[in-house]
Amino acid sequence: MFFFLLRVSANRRQLMPLVLLIPNKMKIFLLLRFPHCYFSRRTYFKNCHFTSRGNFLCVRSLTPVHLDRTKWMCSSNGLRRELCQQVASDQQTERFSDREQRLLDRLYTGLIQGHRACLAEAITLVESTESRKKKIAQVLLQKVLSYHREQEKLNQGKPLAFRVGLSGPPGAGKSTFIECLGKMLTERKHKVSVLAVDPSSSTSGGSLLGDKTRMTELSRDTNAYIRPSPTRGTLGGVTRTTNEAILLCEGGGYDVVLVETVGVGQSEFAVADMVDMFVLLLPPAGGDELQGIKRGIIEMADLVAINKADGDLVVPARRIQAEYISAMKLLRKRSKVWRPKVMRISAKTGEGISDMWDKMTEFRDLMLTSGELIAKRRKQQKVWMWNLIQENMLEHFRSHLAVKDKIPLLEEKVVRGVLSPGLAADLLLKAFKDGL
Repeated sequence: MFFFLLRVSANRRQLMPLVLLIPNKMKIFLLLRFPHCYFSRRTYFKNCHFTSRGNFLCVRSLTPVHLDRTKWMCSSNGLRRELCQQVASDQQTERFSDREQRLLDRLYTGLIQGHRACLAEAITLVESTESRKKKIAQVLLQKVLSYHREQEKLNQGKPLAFRVGLSGPPGAGKSTFIECLGKMLTERKHKVSVLAVDPSSSTSGGSLLGDKTRMTELSRDTNAYIRPSPTRGTLGGVTRTTNEAILLCEGGGYDVVLVETVGVGQSEFAVADMVDMFVLLLPPAGGDELQGIKRGIIEMADLVAINKADGDLVVPARRIQAEYISAMKLLRKRSKVWRPKVMRISAKTGEGISDMWDKMTEFRDLMLTSGELIAKRRKQQKVWMWNLIQENMLEHFRSHLAVKDKIPLLEEKVVRGVLSPGLAADLLLKAFKDGL
């Protein structure tokens, strides 16, 4: 009995490269063409009839026996090999209308060709909370991820883009720094993408989205793309879809992705789990040495930059730099090849910006050579998956039929003091479990 390792083509009309393990342990790579046939899950075949045509081994007839799961097995004479092939995009595309399919194809084609309008529309699609658009967005992301993986293979497995997260308190000069750094990078033939996150109002739900207004010169640069996005209540200084936006920007050909977070506190550093390098910008009056020793956002920083080191603030900037250098020595080392640096810069005058970029590229090269950068990205993929699971589980919990009607009743009892919040939560969780 033979099992065949199949891969569905993008147009769902062909089965692409197939690996067959035969009794003499030879691997035969062949191309199977099945017009108008589409297989998306695990299928066992019997009654296989083969005919030889030139250099190809063709299957004349296959009888499906059983469909199981999204894995294709290949086995013969006790040898078993397994490959997980993502076919989610094909499964979703099958249910799309012609209009939705045209939208998907247009966005994907325009994105990989570097059209900024298609990139903007794709990010808007990903940020949408409408269920139908979320399905289209997931298929688009899967197609872009496959394209991104192919491009990385052509680049000898090296990352195509350098992801940098920027954080700091309000007024640290993050937007001014990004415009100064971005202009310098575009002059050096880099393509820069800026994902600027603005806080949403807790009362009205709106967001000012003023970062693009601050970066007037960079926003006019054809080699730069600036995307302001609201947090919509997401903690950690980033949005719910920042990871997806980073992936789309890289698919659009941008080799430097800068993620500017909102002004955050000591414990909000979610962006560190999305980027290759985490840069913390501080104003000259950024606290004393004790502030730097405190665990949290300082501990996650790969580079600390004291901004606004010009004019009358040069002396305070030097003092705070010395204090933070002393404080960083007390923190646990997170990398074997890199120790966090503390620098003085001035985004207003441009002083120290070039030296800071040199330190950033040094960090990237060291981490890439040691293998830590690739390992970090793989770990971030897992964090991304669990973050999505947590978010979707809460949404699923709220809309579940077993608890949907009980939530307002128990909330009212909690407000009136009849039930404790802990007991109400236990009752809802029990109802949810019983309803599964």
